[in-house]
Amino acid sequence: MVSYSVPTAQQVFLPETLLKKQKASDKAEAKATEAKVQQRKARIAKRREIVRRSASYRREYQASERKLIQLHREAKANGSYYIPSQRKLLLVVRIRGINNIPPKPRKVLQLLRLLQINNAVFVRANKATLQMLQLVIPYVTFGEPNLKTIRELIYKRGFGKINKQRIPLHDNALIEQSLGKHNIISMEDLVHEIATVGANFKQANAFLWPFKLSNPNGGWRTRKLNNYVEGGDQGDRERFINNLVQSMN
Repeated sequence: MVSYSVPTAQQVFLPETLLKKQKASDKAEAKATEAKVQQRKARIAKRREIVRRSASYRREYQASERKLIQLHREAKANGSYYIPSQRKLLLVVRIRGINNIPPKPRKVLQLLRLLQINNAVFVRANKATLQMLQLVIPYVTFGEPNLKTIRELIYKRGFGKINKQRIPLHDNALIEQSLGKHNIISMEDLVHEIATVGANFKQANAFLWPFKLSNPNGGWRTRKLNNYVEGGDQGDRERFINNLVQSMN
């Protein structure tokens, strides 16, 4: 009788092509695993950086508030008044529609990106901007927004201009994708850049789509076309722009 021996696992020889394929597959799997580990480390590091920056911004805001209170107290103690420095940021809200607008104010409204009634935008307060606002006084109201107003507008009604499309800001990755090269990687970075009118304010503001607000609670005033100081709605309302936005947000 002839006997046959079955080769053991150690004696099985695989084709060289199959060995190369298995080796490449193992290498790719190890590389993918390493990439996942690195991505997880990067996400953790980024979250920590965002938290660190947010804490730094809070300390900066609190220090600024304390300094302002101190200056008011010192002025009162000396029998005088503290006059804040010139405002750096304005929030402009369009209060009238498109009917019967002359060409020049219409062009200014386009430059300000105020294309619809109840649209709102941030603008840098400088000589050129103030001159432009004087041309469109009958169609807008504006003032200096506080930190609460800025944060609520961006968080509640913030949309970004991404690939010329209006995209809701529900993820920090969207902000980093568009503004990461300007060191703006999160919502708090965006809020801080707008609130402080930082070095990259122009890019951050251009990224923000004009805010679409609702009509104010109780509606506009009966004398809407009068200036704010005359009991109307148009023109400069200084810090009281915050009250208006709260009723429209």
